[in-house]
Order: sequence, then C-alpha cells, then structure tokens
Amino acid sequence: MRVVSLVPSLTEAIAATAPGLLAGATAWCTHPADLDVERIGGTKNPDVARIVSLAPDLVVANEEENRAADLDALRGAGVSVLVTEVRTVDQAFRELDRMLTVGCGLARPDWLDRAQAAWASQSPDSAVPAVVPIWRRPWMVLGRDTFAGDVLARLGVHNVYAEHPERYPKIPLPELVTSGAELVVLPDEPYAFSASDGPEAFPGLPSALLSGRHLTWYGPSLIEAPDVLRRQLRTA
Repeated sequence: MRVVSLVPSLTEAIAATAPGLLAGATAWCTHPADLDVERIGGTKNPDVARIVSLAPDLVVANEEENRAADLDALRGAGVSVLVTEVRTVDQAFRELDRMLTVGCGLARPDWLDRAQAAWASQSPDSAVPAVVPIWRRPWMVLGRDTFAGDVLARLGVHNVYAEHPERYPKIPLPELVTSGAELVVLPDEPYAFSASDGPEAFPGLPSALLSGRHLTWYGPSLIEAPDVLRRQLRTA
C-alpha cells in the first residue's frame, strides 16, 4: 500500500507503525527526523498534481489542518482520502485507530495502547486559569473545542477562553492581560514563542513555555506528552 500524509502528526503515526507505507509527506512533517519520502508541499498548499503522480492508495488528512478544496481536488482525480477530526484526546485515539486499522489495513500498534494508558491516569485536582496564545501580531489564543485545550485541561490548566464562540479568537493584548488568568501558556508552534519573545507582553504573570509538538500533535508523542508538559508547566 502507498500512503501520502498531509498532516505531521499522522505522518509520525504511520512512520512509527509501518514506515514502508509512506510514499509522500508535507514539508512540515519533521518526525521521524530520518523520514525519507517525497515532499509534496505544505499542509495548506499541497501540490495536488505531484500527489496524484505518486499514485497513492490513500491520502490521510485532517479537517482542520488541510483545506477542503485540496481534498476535493484529490478526490476528483480519483484518489481515496481519509479525513480525521481531532478535537479531544479521546477522539485522537479513536481517529488514530481508525486511520491505521481501517484506512491503512494495519494491526493496532502497541505505541497507541501505551499512549492511551499514559493519558488514562490524568485527572487533576484543581485547575489554574490561563490564556494560551498561539500567535501574535495579531494576538490569537485557543478558544473553544480544541485538542490542545483538552490536553491542558487534563493537566490542570483551565483555558479562560474555552467558552469563546470562536475556536481561535483574536483577542487584544490588554484584554488578555486583564482576563483573570493566573498563567500564560506559550507553545513554540505554530508561533515560535520563546523566553525572549512572548513573556514580556504579560508582566507580572507567570509564563510556561511548552513544546508545541507535545501540546498539539496526536501520534506517538502522546506517550511522553503528559510528563513533558507537566514538567514544563512546573517551571512557570
């Protein structure tokens, strides 16, 4: 079977399970580091003609990360497309199982069981109110119904914008600072927040710099994500 992945998380999941299946992946698919497949553009601008030329049996995608127009173009060219929807940790496990076992025809991998076990014991006693910027200029934050928001909730972090009508609202910085948050969570993707770029905008508010891959990717990184993120949150 030949599979093209349009999502870094799904690329890593397939590579960890049956790397020989991957015929192509995006330029943003950085894990595993030694992945040697045809690169077919980005998640938002894949080269549809190049994908079709690879003659894949299946293209795997995500309803949030990939554009419907590109997926429709692939289907129009006769390519089978499996689209995942991942907005909670539990949904990630279900969708990964569906992609690997139904879509790719593989046995359920041991790493997926280990990842599910790692998250089964996450039940915080309390929650710290926080804002979670994902971009600046303009400032954007996690809103409702996001995978990263569910990850943080399971680790004892309450997103103060979790009930916002939008999933990734633009919020002026003065409003963020006065939102009632007791913590600012700054992941290093999609915007590369760092110790010198981000915390200075929230004077007097503790900042936690998190691994974006462990916060937003759903794949083998889920195994170590609880320990990695808890350790990073404790440094705030």
